[in-house]
Amino acid sequence: MFKNLEDISEKRETLEMQLADPEVVANQQQYQKLVREHSHVALLDELYSRYLTVCRDLEENAEILQNEAEDPEFAELARSETEELQQKKKEIEDKIRVLLLPRDPNDEKNILLEIRAGTGGDEAALFAADLFRMYSRYAESQGWKIEIMSSNPIGIGGFKEIIALIKGDQVYSRLKYEAGVHRVQRVPETETQGRIHTSAVTVAIIPEAEEVDLHIEPSELKFDVYRSSGPGGQSVNTTDSAVRVTHLPTGLVVTCQDEKSQHKNKAKALQVLRARLLDKIQQEQHDKISEDRKNQVGSGDRSERIRTYNFPQGRLTDHRINLTLYKLEQVLAGNLDDVILPLITHYQTKALNLLQE
Repeated sequence: MFKNLEDISEKRETLEMQLADPEVVANQQQYQKLVREHSHVALLDELYSRYLTVCRDLEENAEILQNEAEDPEFAELARSETEELQQKKKEIEDKIRVLLLPRDPNDEKNILLEIRAGTGGDEAALFAADLFRMYSRYAESQGWKIEIMSSNPIGIGGFKEIIALIKGDQVYSRLKYEAGVHRVQRVPETETQGRIHTSAVTVAIIPEAEEVDLHIEPSELKFDVYRSSGPGGQSVNTTDSAVRVTHLPTGLVVTCQDEKSQHKNKAKALQVLRARLLDKIQQEQHDKISEDRKNQVGSGDRSERIRTYNFPQGRLTDHRINLTLYKLEQVLAGNLDDVILPLITHYQTKALNLLQE
């Protein structure tokens, strides 16, 4: 069944030799790539080794059962053990199949988390801030680093828009299914008659683009500088530190004004622009390859309403997998694994079924 894994141990040894090479260690980009590949191959090697052991044990038990008359008690023991071994074999096979699925090249990447208030005015902006806190706390629990790239706050503590860079291990693979429309149902603090309002917030998860991923010609960029506006410190409205960068061929525009330094705002704006541009190119390529998007498992279509947060009932519902949890407070506090892990399992199963078809 897994003939292509017969040389997995050799592949693991080759990678270990490469990782011990001083020239490879000196090239941190190549080294990190090999470390990730080694981790994947080592796990496959261990699982395949366990799989072969279980297969051997099942063959031995089959021989014992063929000669049952010679030792009935021993045969009964083998029979009961066989059931357990078959279950173990199936579990290992499932894990190996998941690891052999075509890997998303973005899974290892850091991400740009973009949260925007949609319908609902100030209430949507307040919920955008709630979602940002939720993802920030989850990032902290995973040992990831989070850096605000750009924000557009409102005076009462919400955000019309906030963009943050999240760096760490497997960030995109964990958060890619968060992209979409998040709907909130709750009674706003300003509501005097206790009526429930429905608002919406859009979340985009964009893999970070490195310079090696995408080359942008300087002539394709237009920079504008202006004075920062909105809530801020003493330097707001006194220096031309805010930056707007436009990618002329596509019309993509990014603004950044959070830093006091024009240089820092320019660097952050370019980082956001590069990620958005690469995401746009990859989406277009994917659309050409798969018009019906059937194999785009977990595309996180940003027009899709993916989740509802119902405060009066303390209920969270993920509409893609019909998941309902009555632990809204814990999830918003950053305990997201109860939502994320079932999503990952669902889309892995979907991918396996498509592969088998």
